Amino acid sequence: CLREPHLLGNFTPAAPPAELPAIAQAPEPLAWLRQNALQPFLEEIRAERQAEVERIAAHVELSLTELLQRADEEIGKAMEDKEKGVPGAEGRLAQAENRHAELLDRRDRRRRELERQRSLSLQAVERLTSVLILPHPERQAPEVQRLQPNPETEAAAMRVVLEYEQAQGRQVYDVHEKNLGYDITSLDLNSGELRLIEVKGLAAATGTILLTPNERRVAEDRRDCYWLYVVTNCATNPTLQEPIKDPARLTWHEVTKVAHYWLEVDALTNTMAVREDKATYGL
Repeated sequence: CLREPHLLGNFTPAAPPAELPAIAQAPEPLAWLRQNALQPFLEEIRAERQAEVERIAAHVELSLTELLQRADEEIGKAMEDKEKGVPGAEGRLAQAENRHAELLDRRDRRRRELERQRSLSLQAVERLTSVLILPHPERQAPEVQRLQPNPETEAAAMRVVLEYEQAQGRQVYDVHEKNLGYDITSLDLNSGELRLIEVKGLAAATGTILLTPNERRVAEDRRDCYWLYVVTNCATNPTLQEPIKDPARLTWHEVTKVAHYWLEVDALTNTMAVREDKATYGL
């Protein structure tokens, strides 16, 4: 949650249990936070910054060196013309020398700026709050267990959707680990159409698909380009159902015990049919 604090929005505040674990009374782990979270985060950002600065520095050196060489050539030509008594050569020489001096100053200034950009440090880090995350009190209940993701099912669904979008000739990026509220960005380079795709996988032909609060918020905010792709039969023969644009328009049912929203999918009798029967664990 250090880098993605909005992940906390996927948790449900709950009344504290009768007995809190001992860690709840432990001192704030500020030293641990700095050593295990902030410092590695700083090193990662520093490495990214170094790589970026190196790319910029290489471009600066290449472009300004080329300009300096041209200025040197202009100075040489102007000096020859001055020695030959060519009218205006002295003025051209002065201009070329000024241009050369400006380029040298510009290169030195850019070098100093880039060197400063290499320096990074952690400053004014302020802890706003601490959150104690406990296992769900009804985690053994079937309606809660079914909310737990299946990595194999999710991986199969992602593979099918990525292959489908690439086959359409779109530029596709897998962003499912960034917690953006969707899993894939897909851009049609010809039309400019952008799709923010949330991928859901079902091991069988039917089942329940869920949206987290973050996914629901993004679906509502980006209704013009948010798509829902459901892949069924992920355990045997993964099959992509008809993609749904603007899934926020559908009637999602809020899960009150865990902050999610569900839809019932029946791919056998009616592709992407939505059943709105009341769930035993939601509204």
